[in-house]
Amino acid sequence: MKAVRFDSYGGIEVLQVADVPMPEPSRGEALVKVKAASINPGEAKIREGLMHAMWPATFPSGEGSDLAGIVTKPGPGVDSFAVGAEVIGFTDRRASHAEYVLVEAQNLTSKPAKVSWEAAGSLAVAGSTAYASVRAVALKNGDTVAVSGAAGGVGSITVQLATRTRAQVIGIASPANHQWLAAHRVKPESYGADLADRLRKTKIDAFIDTHGGGYVKLAVELGVPRERIQTIIDFAAVREYGVKAEGSNAARNASVLAELAALIASGDLEVPIAATFPLDQVRAAFSLLEQGHIRGKIVLLP
Repeated sequence: MKAVRFDSYGGIEVLQVADVPMPEPSRGEALVKVKAASINPGEAKIREGLMHAMWPATFPSGEGSDLAGIVTKPGPGVDSFAVGAEVIGFTDRRASHAEYVLVEAQNLTSKPAKVSWEAAGSLAVAGSTAYASVRAVALKNGDTVAVSGAAGGVGSITVQLATRTRAQVIGIASPANHQWLAAHRVKPESYGADLADRLRKTKIDAFIDTHGGGYVKLAVELGVPRERIQTIIDFAAVREYGVKAEGSNAARNASVLAELAALIASGDLEVPIAATFPLDQVRAAFSLLEQGHIRGKIVLLP
């Protein structure tokens, strides 16, 4: 089978699609034929060596966490998913950017028929991070929350989950994304030098930062209580200001995936898909990610 590999830290040029042996499921695992697997900014940082202190790579390294696909071989002790079952899941082994992947059965949930492969394969990391972020700031009816990077992979899901709490949601994004935000009951705001002055016109009760670049400092200066400021990226600001940093691991499980998938199936949640690429164009996929200002997710289709 084919799988993405890299033999050293570096830019997209270190990525290659290699022929590797077909894995065999052990007890509690299932072999899944991957239909879709999104890419995430954290994967690029790991490949570049920027996360070595926290998540070192062992070479040759695979990559990828998110996945959706079809069970082809349940391992011993797996009776919850039969051959042919359509599933959504994740792996912690950096292995989903491949034609097949081994997944612990406890990390899988059934894919509803109304959920596209592209959306399903984008759900685990971004969806769980958005879920954890909204939960971290304890939104309630009547609150106003601002979200930076509101049209990105995590931000686009975050703003939709936030509206479901009946909070007023302000989405900070480029003008190109304002129409999309407004269509999802989010008040759009452009970033820029006068953003603080514009936000001060409204009492901001909570702030979710999915972008970095000083938004935590801005939230503090706006008077948002620090226990209601959440960032997924600015860890220096977490240390400086004592704000929250609930990430994917705080909510990444099969139960949350099932809840989010049900929202997609019912039409109550959209996972915007910016672009799709075949597996052998993984470099092009990450090149697009590096350009920034992407609405939603970029997905590999092995």
